[in-house]
Amino acid sequence: MAFTLYSLLQASLLVVNAVAVLHEERFLRHVGWGTDQGIGGFGEEPGIKAQLMNLIRSVRTVMRVPLIALNSITIVLLLLFG
Repeated sequence: MAFTLYSLLQASLLVVNAVAVLHEERFLRHVGWGTDQGIGGFGEEPGIKAQLMNLIRSVRTVMRVPLIALNSITIVLLLLFG
């Protein structure tokens, strides 16, 4: 398999899919990344852990519908062109 732009896009789609399916109560809380662990004080800069949790929540919220479309397009392209 050659390293092409399509394979790079497909790998990034797989990573976004992996982030989108992380369940907060089942997985993230067990490793210490639940919603109640990342609370900071007023005026403090959020740490890297809080920023990553915010990114995961945002991907799960915003990318739900576009991921369905992108996965469908990827499946059709793989079926047509192998």
